[in-house]
Amino acid sequence: MAAIAPPPHAPRVPFPAAAGVLFGIGLGGFFDGIVLHQLLQWHHMLTSAGYPADSVRNLQVNTLADGLFHSVTYVCVAVALVLLWRRAHGRHLWWSSRLLAGTMLVGFGGFNLVEGLVNHQWLGLHHVNETVPRDQWVWWDIGFLLWGAAMAAAGAWLWRSAPPPGGERATR
Repeated sequence: MAAIAPPPHAPRVPFPAAAGVLFGIGLGGFFDGIVLHQLLQWHHMLTSAGYPADSVRNLQVNTLADGLFHSVTYVCVAVALVLLWRRAHGRHLWWSSRLLAGTMLVGFGGFNLVEGLVNHQWLGLHHVNETVPRDQWVWWDIGFLLWGAAMAAAGAWLWRSAPPPGGERATR
């Protein structure tokens, strides 16, 4: 499928990469919190940090921690929207879809890498799937890190391969 070229008079406004990365971080956090914490109930923020999901009190602590986590991811999405809006408002811009998809994948994958390394490995606050036997937790954690690295790498490739307005090759 051929890309649609911008008209010759299209303004050369750089894509706000920070917006895409923040969208990716926020969406990565939403995915983690909604799918892994709430729907699958594999873990919560503090289930391996002394608050296993085995009592009402521990679930209350984890629910509060999960809510604070979601608040941060919500702020990331809100800031991303403001950055994107400020750059695009009142203009007809021709940005490649690869820029948004690439930067969002960098943010989503980067979120998984940071969250996986910090919360799962270094701090041991929780692990990806705490419903399986404990000796299998590491494999789920490694899978989460590999998934994040693959998304970040694919996003970086999309980002770098996206044509900027006017058709020249992107250097960022």
